[in-house]
This record gives sequence, C-alpha cells and structure tokens, in this order.
Amino acid sequence: MLKVYNTLTRKTEEFSTLKPGEVSMYVCGPTVYAKAHIGHAMSALVFDIIRRYLEYSNYKVTHVMNFTDVDDKIIIKANQQGIDPFVLGEMYIHEFEEHLRD
Repeated sequence: MLKVYNTLTRKTEEFSTLKPGEVSMYVCGPTVYAKAHIGHAMSALVFDIIRRYLEYSNYKVTHVMNFTDVDDKIIIKANQQGIDPFVLGEMYIHEFEEHLRD
C-alpha cells in the first residue's frame, strides 16, 4: 500500500485516485530565463521516479510539467539581450528538454 503525506491535512494517508487505476500529475517546471541547473534536474528526476513507480504499480499515468515562460525575470533578461521574451523562453525550454534527454 502506497502512503503519501497530505500537506492539507498534515497527515500521512493511503494513496487514492479520483479514477480507479489512473493518476494525473501536474508538476511545476522551471522558469526559463537562464540555463538549467541541478535544482531543475532534481525536480524533474523526482517526479519521473514517482511516475515510473506508479506505472510499475499498474496505474495509467498522465504526467504534465509546465514551463513558466512569461515572468518578470524573463522579460528583464530578454530586454537586456535585446530579444523577444518568447524567443528567450523557447531557447531555454529547448535547452532544458535536451538536458533531460542526455
């Protein structure tokens, strides 16, 4: 039996899903205004391990990770470099995804 810590109730509880046999994971990814670092990798790794464990346990898993690509830090950095903020964000998203594949 899988148990998880529920931050709302502040208790360890038995893991349960809204739909039997299915898990949906929405994970916050990096804010893409600079090169990826070990903290970004750690977050991606932890949730990848959780996803793999759930799949191993015969759950159908939908795992989604976002990228924050509109943020003051991105706008400031893009302005400093004289490029569009969306171009900057896409550049670092691509780089992050490449690092995850390596």
